[in-house]
Amino acid sequence: MEIRRLGPDDAPDYRALRMRALWEFPEAFTSSWQEDEMQPMQAWEVRLGGEHAMFWGAFDGGALCGMVGLERQTRSKNRHKATVVGMYVSQEYFGTGMGRALMEALLGVAREEGVELLVLTVTEGNSVATNFYGQFGFRSFGIEPRAIKVDGSYFSKNHMYLELEAS
Repeated sequence: MEIRRLGPDDAPDYRALRMRALWEFPEAFTSSWQEDEMQPMQAWEVRLGGEHAMFWGAFDGGALCGMVGLERQTRSKNRHKATVVGMYVSQEYFGTGMGRALMEALLGVAREEGVELLVLTVTEGNSVATNFYGQFGFRSFGIEPRAIKVDGSYFSKNHMYLELEAS
């Protein structure tokens, strides 16, 4: 397994894995498969090469099998914060440590970059994800009721945070 930062050249593989994630777990993401499907490849290249976002990929034999992103806040009063986004590991790699390796890469860079607070959301009831983030020290600070609507069903989101110390 190789963990590395993704760039614009990774856009086709990133897009394919993201579409798979949105298809398999539509209630886990705020984005929808239908909306993302319509995005041109250039949008994915821009996303991976953006100034305020970083993405990492987990590779097995050259194939992208997992991903996670970190989006920095840009305004002066909240640039100490960043949001963890788009965490996904292909189901055939569940339990291999791939998700942990991705999160450790993200946390290392967040600390180096001076991020003081990380936030993320987990669909309420997803105990696997909640427990996963809890292992890194993330704690819940509230539930947003009816945060997303998927195929006529509402899902609440558990908002979680982690305070970081600079390294």
